[in-house]
Amino acid sequence: MVHTYELSIPILMTIWLLEFSTTTAVLGAVVAIGYGLFGIGALPGGLLVDRFGSRVLISACLAGMGLSFLALSLAPNIVGVAVALSLWGATASVYHPAGLTLISNGVEERGRGFAYHGMAGNVGIAGGPLLTAVLLLAFDWRIVAIILAIPALIAAIVGLTITFDPTAAVELTDGERERRPPSSPGEFIDETRRLFTIGFLLVFVIVSFNGLYYRGVLTFLPDLLGDFLTAAIGDVQPGIFDPDSPLAEEFDLAQYLYAGLLLVGIGGQYLGGRLTDLIEPERGLIIMLTSLTIIGLLFVPAAGTGLWGLLGISLILGFALFAMQPLTQATIARYSMPESRGLSFGYTYLAIFGIGALGAAIVGTVLTYGSASLVFIVLAGCAVSGALFAIILVTRA
Repeated sequence: MVHTYELSIPILMTIWLLEFSTTTAVLGAVVAIGYGLFGIGALPGGLLVDRFGSRVLISACLAGMGLSFLALSLAPNIVGVAVALSLWGATASVYHPAGLTLISNGVEERGRGFAYHGMAGNVGIAGGPLLTAVLLLAFDWRIVAIILAIPALIAAIVGLTITFDPTAAVELTDGERERRPPSSPGEFIDETRRLFTIGFLLVFVIVSFNGLYYRGVLTFLPDLLGDFLTAAIGDVQPGIFDPDSPLAEEFDLAQYLYAGLLLVGIGGQYLGGRLTDLIEPERGLIIMLTSLTIIGLLFVPAAGTGLWGLLGISLILGFALFAMQPLTQATIARYSMPESRGLSFGYTYLAIFGIGALGAAIVGTVLTYGSASLVFIVLAGCAVSGALFAIILVTRA
């Protein structure tokens, strides 16, 4: 649900531009507020998870996201859209600390749990835009927002009624069970110092480099794929449409390839999750970051060989990019304390979505003044930097 909402927003933006007669600059700033809160809220969200537990926070997240899209359906102007998206970003931000804490503390087969969890995320990433686009063919965008809100509201109620043990996979000492999350700035600083061992600091740096690669490549990949496709096969539209019809303009082959890359990521998520059950997750990070380095160096040469080369390297990229996530999550859990899992995931997802957001700015700058080849070299540099820190982590361990 989180990623379904996240990726439905860009589809709705095309309608809001006309509905509210606004500019891309204003609308971009409005959407950036919601996405910004989605990343920044992970840290305070982690503190709330440690205080109130995953069940309450996940249900509150679902309810908040559903209510925010109900509010969005009533937005009278662009200010109303800003308020609704801000509510969405703030409530969605608590999910990753809450959900990943629940899996790492409550699921004994942690690797498989992270695998299925990641696969569901990719279903939302790839399916959210598709579902929204299909619904918009039949309904007004306000009705679509209401339809999208309903599943989250139902899930919020279900989440409060089901029974499970949120700490089934960990053993807490009596002292740990009695510990309370920090309730003052001084306690927060002390807890942060306790959390940031050398091992966790190295993990924080690794996930930051991974975030730069992830956000950098996914933000501009649709446009890059369009350029590569044009070079490979020319400006081709699906044959089922008249080339001069408005429908033909909506069907961009690059978007199909991009969606395929995201769907292949489902398999990558499963592989990454299974690897965490077979080898130490930090060793898995070395393997996948090395793979991403090689993919970054080979992407443009492979894409230049023609359509099949472009398809092959794109699908390999999608597979490897998302295989990283379960390994990253398992490594975070390995180098953090069960009673502070919320805070640990809060910090690391602040790094992934916060520091990682700079990846879009870096790639955008490189594209402005350089070339696609240079973009992938820079991305490879991010991956190899992460791999070097992962080697240090393994060596130290």
